[in-house]
Amino acid sequence: MPHTVKHMPPRPSSLTIRRLIGVFALCALIAPIFSEPAHAQTSVLHLYTARHYASDEALYKRFTSNTGIEVKVVSSDDEPLLERLRSEGRASPADVLLLADATRLERAEQEGFFAPLDSPVLSKAIPADRRSGNLWFGFTTRARVLVIDPTRVDVKRISRYEDLANPEFKGLVCTRSAAHPYMLSLIGSRIVQDGETKTTEWAKSVVANLARAPKGGDTDQIKAVASGECAIALSNSYYYVRLMRSANPADRAIVSKTRLVWPNQSEQGTHVNVSGGGMLKNAPNPRAARAFLEFLASPEAQAEFASGNNEWPVVKGVSIQNPELESLGKFKADPMPVAQFAAQQRAAQRITDSVGWR
Repeated sequence: MPHTVKHMPPRPSSLTIRRLIGVFALCALIAPIFSEPAHAQTSVLHLYTARHYASDEALYKRFTSNTGIEVKVVSSDDEPLLERLRSEGRASPADVLLLADATRLERAEQEGFFAPLDSPVLSKAIPADRRSGNLWFGFTTRARVLVIDPTRVDVKRISRYEDLANPEFKGLVCTRSAAHPYMLSLIGSRIVQDGETKTTEWAKSVVANLARAPKGGDTDQIKAVASGECAIALSNSYYYVRLMRSANPADRAIVSKTRLVWPNQSEQGTHVNVSGGGMLKNAPNPRAARAFLEFLASPEAQAEFASGNNEWPVVKGVSIQNPELESLGKFKADPMPVAQFAAQQRAAQRITDSVGWR
């Protein structure tokens, strides 16, 4: 019977063994770069924000002081930021997106920019009607109020958003462009409340009452009332308080010539919107993003939003130090979830286009 010869593999040389040891050592060095990015994730946060306030910058510095996480900010308006995210795609360095209106937040959600964030801290702190599930979260609230000239308009005749359409106010109403998110959100809330047909009729009548073509921002509308260019305007509440707190006597004189009206107090309440944000789907530093968003919900940050930019905290029970804001008093806020009216942005845009509310 023939013998079977077994061929044994050659024993590796000492040189080969040293090379293998070198390879294993190199792998050990670089493995943490790919498998343990925690340190890198907690060192920097890339923030895209449409909020342009010095008080926010102070908050970012405080966050860095508290956590050691550096905040690198890209600041622009809502739509340019969304366009930047579209063009950057998966290569975007952004971790968190902050936008100034629920309508824009909803658009970012529809385009798939936000990543779900399961944070017990945020779920507990932010009321369900001031966020969109676990995708984006409101951090401040502001009311859409009426500002009137009480010498030209009886406050009893202009207590509702619906009153803007009354023929008696023809040539007396000022607004900013209806294409702006603040306006689309208000119109979206009217759609939820009354339906598209009735809202279209209302919008058409408001356009018929305009004193001039829509232009400028909310502060410009308040100034137009004070100057007599119109007698009724729409504005976010914090613009009015900003004039109240101004060191410029001319700004305070504008307030003295006008009056703020909380609309629809005997019905659903005054329309309330949010500014807020969420973690982006392609965030390179998700741990830093979560830490930052949870910081914005902290009593410390919430109080700063009120004192720094005259907005109300979203988190309940936060003590604020802003006498002018508090002087506006209590009002009935519309309990409509912000995501509900934000979802009507396309319908709102169709209505404004159809009635020529540019």
